[in-house]
Amino acid sequence: MSKSKAKIIQVQDVEISVITSLKNDYISITDIANTKEGDSRAADIIKNWIRNRTTLEFLGTWEQLYNPHFKVVEFDHFKMHAGLPTFVLSPGTWVEKTNAIGIYVKKGKYGGTYAHKDIAFEFCSAINPVFKLFLIKEFQRLKEEESNRLQLEWDLQRTIAKINYRIHTDAVREQLIPDEITDYHAGLVYASEADLLNVALFSKTAREWREANPDKPGNIRDEATLEQLVVLSNLESINALLLRQGLSQSERLIQLNKVAITQMHSLLDNNTIKKLR
Repeated sequence: MSKSKAKIIQVQDVEISVITSLKNDYISITDIANTKEGDSRAADIIKNWIRNRTTLEFLGTWEQLYNPHFKVVEFDHFKMHAGLPTFVLSPGTWVEKTNAIGIYVKKGKYGGTYAHKDIAFEFCSAINPVFKLFLIKEFQRLKEEESNRLQLEWDLQRTIAKINYRIHTDAVREQLIPDEITDYHAGLVYASEADLLNVALFSKTAREWREANPDKPGNIRDEATLEQLVVLSNLESINALLLRQGLSQSERLIQLNKVAITQMHSLLDNNTIKKLR
C-alpha cells in the first residue's frame, strides 16, 4: 500500500502522525498508545488491545465492509481463540494472515502501527477516551486546512487558465483576425478556437456538451476536473505557439489532442494530483 508523507497534529502537546493514502486517513495508534500513563510500552498496549474479542469483532466487521480481499476464514480462527490466556496477536500478524487494510505497520521515520481513522478512534476510546475528544478536534482541523488548500489550488488553476486564455486569444487576434474584420466575425473566430480546445480535451464542442447536459448550470469548462483544468491551461499556451507557426486548425487539433491524451494519462497517475482532490 502506497503511503504519502506523514503529517503531524498536536493533541494536548503530544505529536500524532497522520498519513493519507488513496483518500483514506491513517493515524498512528503507536503515538496514541504513548499517551497512556504508566510504564507499559506502546507495542504491548496495542497487542493487548488487538487480542481482545470485542476488538477483533470490530476489526473483522470493518474489513468485511471495506475490504473485498479480507480473509474471513483466518479472521474466524483468531476470533475463536480470542480470550484464551495463550492467545497472542500482533498488528503485523493480523495484517499478514487476514490481508487486512485497516491497520499497517510502518518502518523508518514516523514508524509504528497506523490504523484507519475509524479504527484509530476506536482504539483511543479503549485506552484514553478523554484524549479521543481532543484528537477528533485536531484531526477535523487538519482536514479543514486541507480542504481550504484544495480550494486555493483549484482557484489558482482557474486563474492560470484565464491568464493563458488571454495569451491564447492574443495569438488568435495576431494570426487569424485581419485588422479590418468586424467584431461579429472576430467573435466567430474566437468561438471556433475555443471549441478547438474543447474538442481536443473534452471530445465535444461547448454546444454539444450543453445539448447533452441541459439541466447542468454553467458550461463545459465549469464542470472540468482539476486534471482537465491543468491540461486546458497547457493547451492554451501550446495552441498559441502553434498559431504563430502557421499551422492550420485541423493540424493543430491533431497535435493538441495527442498532447491532451498524454498529459491526462500522466496527471491521472500522479500521486501529488491525487492528494489535491
